[in-house]
Order: sequence, then structure tokens, then C-alpha cells
Amino acid sequence: MGIEAKNYERRSYDFEIRAQENEEDGIVILSGRPIVYNSRTDLGLFDEIIEQGALDNTDLTDVRFLINHDTSRIPSARSRRNNGNSTMQFSVDNEGMRIDWVKLDVKNNEQSRALASAVKRGDITGMSFMFILDEDGYEWQNLETDHPTRAIKRISSVIEVSAVTFPAYEATSIEVNQRNKQALESARASLESARMRGDKPLDSELELLKAKTMILCGM
Repeated sequence: MGIEAKNYERRSYDFEIRAQENEEDGIVILSGRPIVYNSRTDLGLFDEIIEQGALDNTDLTDVRFLINHDTSRIPSARSRRNNGNSTMQFSVDNEGMRIDWVKLDVKNNEQSRALASAVKRGDITGMSFMFILDEDGYEWQNLETDHPTRAIKRISSVIEVSAVTFPAYEATSIEVNQRNKQALESARASLESARMRGDKPLDSELELLKAKTMILCGM
């Protein structure tokens, strides 16, 4: 997509994804939910919650449907302004985002055919999404604890949704840590330094916030 990975965040859910086939035209219909509101998730150094309404003003004008976030492959479907001519259509409700239908061309697309088979067999059970977060679209809660919470209030845009092999957050957390290993180590060193110095309460709080921001932003 011509973008740097550090500008994007990914979240995954072990949520039901279903397949229904229309053998006459070689199309398999998928449905599922890639974004869930108010679900507390442990990302390792902090918890995260996507609050209800975080998608109210999100840019959803061009969203691809991929497999395992593989942007090097042709999209299996695509929603353009969620119109009737798209091969994917979704809706935003009080639970998050729901994929109403994805039209997989299993007749002409080997990748789509393999995905449809994996979903039917139960080998793929989850969905995920890639998004950009507003600069001020979140707030920290319980910063005084060892395990604070980041509450996401506004998502700027959703780039793609995926059917994923590993929907658990633990797998996503490992991926993020590997991608931002240097940033993570730097943040840990900064946090440890603040604790060892025994800074004043205000300085310590700022140092802690700085460390967590470095982790999130890949600095």
C-alpha cells in the first residue's frame, strides 16, 4: 500500500466467521465481525478497550478484505463507499463493525477458494483489522498502576479487514513486539531508569507516559 507499518495498528478477535456457498455462480459469502466494542484486551504492558462510538467519524470509504493482512496479495474483496457495486459490505452498530457479506470468487480465485474451505472446516475462526488512530483519539486510564488501560475513543480510518489464522490477542501482541523490538527495549529502559532514580511524582508520571507512548507509536 506504499505505507510504513509503524503508522498502523492491528487488532484481532476470535469471533465467528461464517461461509455460505451459492454453487450456481461460484460465489461463497462470508460474514463476521472484525471490530468489537468494550472488549478489554491484555496487550502485554497495558490493557486496551475500543469504546462504543469509536467508529462514528471513521473514514471507511475504501476498505479491503485480505487474508492475514497480506498486502502483497490481491484483495479477496473490497468495499468502495459501501455501495452495492462493491464485493464487500459492512455496517457499524452498537457492538462495533460487522461484515454483512464478502463475495469470494471461488471459481476464478484460488486464494478465495482456499479461504472458503478453511472457514468451512473451522481452520480459520477469527477476524482482524488494520487501522489508524487519531492523534488525540485515546486516553490513558490508571496510569498510577503497573498495568494501565488505553481507551480508544476515535479511530481515524480503517484500511483493511482480514480473516486471520491466529485471532488471539496474544499472537497479535507478539507480532507488534517483534516489529517494534528496538522501540520496546528503549521504552523499557526509559521506564526502568525513571523507577531507579526515584523521581518526583510528577516527573515519574511524565516519564511513564513517555515510555508507553514510545511503545505505541514505534518511536
